[in-house]
Amino acid sequence: MSLNSINTNVGAQIALQTLNSTNAALENAQNQVSTGLRVAGAEDDGAIWSIAQGQRSQITSLGAVTDSLNRASSVLDVAVTTGQTISDLLNQLKAKALEGSDTSLSTSDRAALNDSFKSLVSQINSAVSNASFDGGNLISSGAPNLVALSGPSGSQKLTIAAQSLALGGANVTISASASFSTASHAASLLTIINTSITNTNAAVAALGTEANQVTSTLTFVSNLTDSLTSGVGNLVDADVAAQSATLQALQTKQQLGIQALSIANSSSSNLLSLFKG
Repeated sequence: MSLNSINTNVGAQIALQTLNSTNAALENAQNQVSTGLRVAGAEDDGAIWSIAQGQRSQITSLGAVTDSLNRASSVLDVAVTTGQTISDLLNQLKAKALEGSDTSLSTSDRAALNDSFKSLVSQINSAVSNASFDGGNLISSGAPNLVALSGPSGSQKLTIAAQSLALGGANVTISASASFSTASHAASLLTIINTSITNTNAAVAALGTEANQVTSTLTFVSNLTDSLTSGVGNLVDADVAAQSATLQALQTKQQLGIQALSIANSSSSNLLSLFKG
């Protein structure tokens, strides 16, 4: 048999405890629905939050790696495009020198060919000078190798070898002042130009291979970033649909708890009716 007391209202205490528990669960559900996160901070689940933060650090680092690789890719794209242009110009130089080696040409015709020849040489020089992206030029004379990040630790790096295509260099052996005035002189230039064409094509091919490697590394880093992001989501993201349903149920439970507490609180005042005549 329950005891009716004006000093201790057990029913109200139980109702209050239940309401407080409901309010706490309701606040948690509201936070998950509003933030979309099951673990928004260390107080929600310290172990999971710590793991997620570690993975977020990796994701941020991979963002820096992506930026580095994108810059390298842009520098390479400019170098490859310019290298292909230089190869085309060397082919045109070969044609001009071959025409100039024709002994049946008049002096004026050979002079006109020489002017075109020198113009092509000048275009090669200009192309090399302008083959820069963000200060990086892989085909200028004495160009340093390009080093890009390839991993989040900072110790993993991708080294891209420079390929000088400057006039008078190891690949483009023809000099900036090259010209011809006689058929024999023009013929002698053909050997130099053929060597330059062979070397240039090999250098551009090497740059193209490096570009493919950078692209492959970018793809890997992108896929790894997506996987890590998905993994963090699996750890900390809330099931918003389930929490929305829970939220509605808890709101109903809260209303019932308030009513139960009100009823329990009124039980003490009901004792006064015993003393009414």
